[in-house]
Amino acid sequence: MRDPGEEDGGVLVGGDAYGGVKLTPVRTRRPRRSAKARRRNVVLAGLLSTGVLVTTGVVWATPRQIGTVDAGVTAPSSSGAENILMVGVDKRDDLTRQQQNRLKLGRESGQRTDTMMVIHLSEDHKKVTVVSLPRDTWTTVPGKGDHKINSAYQFGGPKLAKQTVEAVTGLQINRYIEVNILGFIDVVDSLGGVTVCTPVPIDDTKIALNLPAGTHQLDGVRALGYARTRATARSDLDRIDRQQQVISALLNRALSADTLANPAKLASFVNSTLSTVRVDPDDGLLGLATQMRDVSLDDVKFAEVPLSDVDFKTPTGESAVLWDKQAARDMFAAIDADRDPAEPTPSAAATPSVKPSAVPPGEITLKIKNGTLITGLAARAKTALVAYGFKVPGDPGNTTKKDYKKTVVRHGEGQEAAAKVVAAAIPGAELRKTDTAGIEVILGSDQLKVKQPKANATPTAKPGVTPTTKTAMQNICKK
Repeated sequence: MRDPGEEDGGVLVGGDAYGGVKLTPVRTRRPRRSAKARRRNVVLAGLLSTGVLVTTGVVWATPRQIGTVDAGVTAPSSSGAENILMVGVDKRDDLTRQQQNRLKLGRESGQRTDTMMVIHLSEDHKKVTVVSLPRDTWTTVPGKGDHKINSAYQFGGPKLAKQTVEAVTGLQINRYIEVNILGFIDVVDSLGGVTVCTPVPIDDTKIALNLPAGTHQLDGVRALGYARTRATARSDLDRIDRQQQVISALLNRALSADTLANPAKLASFVNSTLSTVRVDPDDGLLGLATQMRDVSLDDVKFAEVPLSDVDFKTPTGESAVLWDKQAARDMFAAIDADRDPAEPTPSAAATPSVKPSAVPPGEITLKIKNGTLITGLAARAKTALVAYGFKVPGDPGNTTKKDYKKTVVRHGEGQEAAAKVVAAAIPGAELRKTDTAGIEVILGSDQLKVKQPKANATPTAKPGVTPTTKTAMQNICKK
């Protein structure tokens, strides 16, 4: 593999239609696509970018450009809601020793599922919900007993993986897309990299990834490491957050005017994604692209499975996570009915029920601004709030007005529950609803102290049973 400074520094991963990342240019002239059609197809290409995240159906694609795999799915109707199972497979057999060393992947051969996501398309194909399934989920694999969910692929390939996901979610899977996640490198590089923001520093010596807290521009190799590392407090749960952030960043970059108006860059992105994908035969992604013409970043929502135990010890001594079965069942039922999983069900709204648990600090992102002339106040507050468990990306800012007497926690519409958790961590702070986006802490001269986190709060956040969602637009790093 060439070093980044050498000519043609793209990373070559694999060499076939499944594992490779480069395609021979297609010389046949094709009809010029309208700007709207190109945007529509890139939405689908980016949307299906997952696992660590890459896949695509379809821009100027022909069936022979995409590999096929039989997962035994129930074919979708020509219209209506659909469920897609995305499986990211770690396939490294074709890598040279030099490539393995650069990517810090080790010497193992074979295939294993690294990521599993369920993508639900609403009946009108105008809304998309993406649910990441924790790879350490302890569940029943049909015919094999209780195992982690990512072992289903190893036991029985795509068909058993599909059957296992259907059994645990209650959803009928209509499409199956399998991605070689190592091809993700070239997808990122074809777009000129992605911008990510980490609220906490990451130091993963196994893959040589060292990122201070803040915003970073990453190339393909570093983006792959960022999406796969588990070297933070919540391990795989933090990894899911990072993967969703990277998917959103890829979508944002793919849909930018810089990409859509640049035929060479657009073609490079599409060809890189196509070369990593295998789909169920007769998948019909071309028709799906046409139906998704109006999808935008605000129409793509990410959700996480409600958990009851993030430190479960299996009978074999492994560490795993357990779903909250009732909450998960309700969430997937809501998704299947085209409802936002974060909204209460009609029956729950009509009948008082158990008070939902507070939003875990690890799921709350804050902005901090110094409203005083006290030097270093915001930096000290950030350190304390990050230690408490909140996400505080980027550097704190300053307000124009410098005479704030009281510390204020400001929040926008729909952020009341999370803002209360922040205010509880800063006793005496005033809670105020405004038209701001998200949650903002304005520090006053009262210099309130942040509570000390509980001894067991940092290693793993308390699991919550109330589903939350974020749109792709909300996941993008704000400048």
